[in-house]
Amino acid sequence: MAVIVRAGAAPMWWPGLLAAAIGALVPGLTGRRVGLLTGAALFLVTMAVVALARGKRYDGLARGATRAGRTDFLQDRAVTVRNWRHGHRWWLLGAFLVAVASAFAVPGAGGLLLAGAGAGLWAKAVRIGQRERRDDALYWVRTDWVERGRPTGRPVKAFRTTGPVAGDAAPGGARRSR
Repeated sequence: MAVIVRAGAAPMWWPGLLAAAIGALVPGLTGRRVGLLTGAALFLVTMAVVALARGKRYDGLARGATRAGRTDFLQDRAVTVRNWRHGHRWWLLGAFLVAVASAFAVPGAGGLLLAGAGAGLWAKAVRIGQRERRDDALYWVRTDWVERGRPTGRPVKAFRTTGPVAGDAAPGGARRSR
């Protein structure tokens, strides 16, 4: 489940930083200093909002988690990441283009906003990983319950659990080291 959360972190973080760097080269309407300071504030606020969003829903689903059964279909980490990124590629491209275009008004702010969303997703995945380590279990969402790449969508009734060494993902959705 943390894999789905973490799948969007890198595709938002790196393009966001690239858009911010491009934006720092453009003087913009507000000037570089104001734009980058606004971007830094937006980065922090966005990171906090994304990291804390739907926290009660995640906790409630984790408390009600049941052991994964034989009939539950659980995907590998690589497949989940590939599916999420493939399903959101146009949204990510559009967000990058908007972040670069916003540099002509407020230099760097749009890129730092996008990077803040990526950092917030990464922080949320880290928090989920800490819970997984504490509970000594990995949380999963059945693939037929995942709605548009959201691990806590309406169809998700409860998380499934497996042992901490099941699958190819480490706690928090990171790639398991071999």
